[in-house]
Amino acid sequence: MWQWFMDLWVGTSGAIYEEAVQPALYALGMMTYADRVQEWLDFALLGIVQIMVVYAVCRPLEALRPVEDVTDNKAIWTDVFYTLLARLGLLPLIAFVLLSSAERTMQGWLADTGFVPPTLETLFPALREMPLLALLLYVVILDFGEYWRHRFQHMFGWWYALHSVHHAQRQMTFWTDDRNHLLDDAIAAVWFGAVALLIGVPPVQFVLIVMVRQLAESLSHANVRLDFGRVGERILVSPRFHRIHHGELSAGEHGRNYAVLLPIWDWIFRTGDFDRSSYPRTGDPHAPESLATGGWLRQQVDGMKELGKALRGR
Repeated sequence: MWQWFMDLWVGTSGAIYEEAVQPALYALGMMTYADRVQEWLDFALLGIVQIMVVYAVCRPLEALRPVEDVTDNKAIWTDVFYTLLARLGLLPLIAFVLLSSAERTMQGWLADTGFVPPTLETLFPALREMPLLALLLYVVILDFGEYWRHRFQHMFGWWYALHSVHHAQRQMTFWTDDRNHLLDDAIAAVWFGAVALLIGVPPVQFVLIVMVRQLAESLSHANVRLDFGRVGERILVSPRFHRIHHGELSAGEHGRNYAVLLPIWDWIFRTGDFDRSSYPRTGDPHAPESLATGGWLRQQVDGMKELGKALRGR
């Protein structure tokens, strides 16, 4: 099954590149960027698959058991634009053009020094014979890193000034997951990628982890009255669990339920709220109105203004 999917993926990507992308690059005299554009194409195709899967899972649930009625379609369409931009457009292109160059430079420097960074499988060679266990360990370690990244976003005023773009949404849906300031997204991408490189996550498993994580995060933002039960709420982040994090009383440094995938971190560090009856109003009452109701460009600009205020101590 997996091999069939990989063959289909490679065939589809190759056909699009050879029939459409490569001729366009040749006509524009940009063949020097061919390799990076091909990488971006793979990322964009992955984004399309992610959007289709997330929509197929989350949209019926929102229609079946919504927490609240939709009252601001404009705000939701802004979130749709965020999702399309994050999965298909500018952010992946920036990541591949800039970050891939930085990664190659770092790899060259490490090769010159002869230093080989330790990875999970070099520290525990037995994991090479147990790929499923290795995958689960990668997920746990990456999620632990994501818990602390998310918590730091609320602890440091300058970082929350950017993160408030995400929290300002009062009409939360599964599209809200990608509603982030570009600078905040870039920091998150570097953080997640650095942890993955440090523990040696294989590329194929990295793609699988990203897809599963994205589906789980989109579901956790969905406008659906859903919890996973007394035990399940402590195993996997549910829409109810994460909605408390987005509640008006949980904004800024007063945040709760920081876990991205595994609530055990909130249980261990005592930041969890497991009240299964709670579905609070969402939004950040202290954020500028433009971060809640403005368009994408306005939110990006005003997010930078909030960052400037935070850095000046205002």
